[in-house]
Amino acid sequence: MSFSTKARRLPGRLAAGAFTLNSGLSKWNADEQTAAALHAMASGPYPFLTRMKAKDFARLLSVTEIGLGAAMLLPVVPTALAGAGLAAFSSALLGLYLRTEGTRLEDGFRPTPEGTALAKDVWLLGIGLGLVIDGLSERPASAG
Repeated sequence: MSFSTKARRLPGRLAAGAFTLNSGLSKWNADEQTAAALHAMASGPYPFLTRMKAKDFARLLSVTEIGLGAAMLLPVVPTALAGAGLAAFSSALLGLYLRTEGTRLEDGFRPTPEGTALAKDVWLLGIGLGLVIDGLSERPASAG
């Protein structure tokens, strides 16, 4: 793999990795009120989460974001794998946007002012899918 191939991946991996890692670290010691708010926001669109305790959900979310952020930042994690993780996680975040009442305008897609905070996660999906495509289309190093 050429230096330019690795270099073109760097901005997306750094931006998404640092953002996601920071988000996870900020939730690590979530108080009861914060945990309850996170849990309530996720449980509406994803009802199976109601079986979890709010504090456990916040910790699981934190660990997931820390792990994903680290995977994006560590160059030893294959590009396609890091991208797949980011694409999967951001798809769940976009599911919150699509399934939460009041986040979209009447046209059904564009965000309301309240929905912008959730809709903006589309950039994570774009980075993730770009990394998957880039990683899967990579030419193997020739032997010898």
